Amino acid sequence: MVSHILSWLIFFPLIGAAIVAIVPRHQHNLIRWISAGATALPLALAIKVFVSFDRTTSGFQFVERTEWIRAFNIHYYLGIDGVSVTMVLLTALLCFLCIFASWGITKGVKGFFVLFLLLDTGMMGVFCALDFFLFYVFWEVMLLPMYFLIGIWGGPRREYAAIKFFLYTLLGSVLMLLVMLAFYFFSRDPLTGKHTFDLVLLQQQNVHIGPLTSMTLRNVCWIALYIGFAIKVPVFPFHTWLPDAHVEAPTPISVILAGILLKMGTYGILRISYPLLPDATRHFALFLAVMGMINIIYGALCAMAQKDVKRLVAYSSISHMGFVLLGMSSFTSEGINGAVLQMFNHGTITAMLFLIVGVIYDRAHHRDIEGFGGLAHQMPRYSVITAIAFFAALGLPGLSGFISEALVFIGAFQTYRMLTIVSAIGVVLTAGYILWTMQRMFLGSLKEKYKALPEINGRELFTLVPLAVIVFFVGVYPMPVLNLIKTSLDHLNKLVTGG
Repeated sequence: MVSHILSWLIFFPLIGAAIVAIVPRHQHNLIRWISAGATALPLALAIKVFVSFDRTTSGFQFVERTEWIRAFNIHYYLGIDGVSVTMVLLTALLCFLCIFASWGITKGVKGFFVLFLLLDTGMMGVFCALDFFLFYVFWEVMLLPMYFLIGIWGGPRREYAAIKFFLYTLLGSVLMLLVMLAFYFFSRDPLTGKHTFDLVLLQQQNVHIGPLTSMTLRNVCWIALYIGFAIKVPVFPFHTWLPDAHVEAPTPISVILAGILLKMGTYGILRISYPLLPDATRHFALFLAVMGMINIIYGALCAMAQKDVKRLVAYSSISHMGFVLLGMSSFTSEGINGAVLQMFNHGTITAMLFLIVGVIYDRAHHRDIEGFGGLAHQMPRYSVITAIAFFAALGLPGLSGFISEALVFIGAFQTYRMLTIVSAIGVVLTAGYILWTMQRMFLGSLKEKYKALPEINGRELFTLVPLAVIVFFVGVYPMPVLNLIKTSLDHLNKLVTGG
């Protein structure tokens, strides 16, 4: 198993889905526990990868490669480096916790868990694939499960939200497909003379072959990839699918959307656009930084205007992903390391926020911020957990959100001083809407109708406490994560800048 650890990480959930598919549909508890086991092993393997990962090399590790489709020189090619290792760990952790957050699903239990495990396979595959064709296959594998998970198990406007998500993502996929084909036909493996999808080989060549030597065409390819990945992030103005999808999706799917799927957009830029089109990346760096600044400010302002706490968290995700764009566009060690650390930190923090929203919605059956008040009197343990997540989201020193945002600002200020100064306003806006939300929901007098609300239970704490521990640990001592990513990211940064 260790020699094919990435394959087990990717496909063990799929094996679990196959087992769940043959279990009688009325055996709800058995289905849930099989699904938990199907995500527990990948989590254990991800921890092993974290412990065994060589922090001193920028190359790919745990590599698996075998011929897949000989006629088109397509390979089953897996490997991870510092760009992807944190995402593998985050995916394994959130999928495991979301299985337990899904315990309350009572409609179509069998179908829900089969689709969830299939989604897990697709997400993990994206972060491990080193063949562009294989990357695209895993990218597409995610689309249908997420569409059905929102469209069947979502809220009142679930069909609208699911179709909107599908159409936006499909547009991005088509653009990515066109660029993938351009890379394939305009490059060749020097050993075999065949066209190739090998991302490592394409990186080495930078595809300076045939028509792709044209800077104009390379810029067009970069823009097409950018749109495809920006839809996933999402970057303004491609963000409008996100609030609808979050509001209508069931709680565990909202966690996956914000915690993992959003990161695939920035991961795609780092894995494909940066190393394959470094000159175009440099050309569009200022544009990327401006879009990051817009995301930070626009997302925070929209969040401040929300009355639905779940929609507020959705817009806050748009704002916080702006820090990732700003950091990665700075081409400084601090900026790009802060960006990837922010991807990991935002994944854990936003997962806590959506799980917290799910806890109160299950009890009060609404998410109207103004409809609450005084919850700290009735649910003190829940209030403490919520405070940790909220303060982490606003970037309180000592919690994980602070260190990644600080690194982004330190790195970005060296390259884009005015953009960084304007972006810092987003921190103030975030503190404003977070504190205002806490005041309205948890402080003041408790409303009569909420005096019987039950406190957060053990299963819910099981999904939240591990994330809270990570938020504290990384906030106080971020070096285990930074050491994991620094060597690979510094190498990528030099590859793009030519340093």
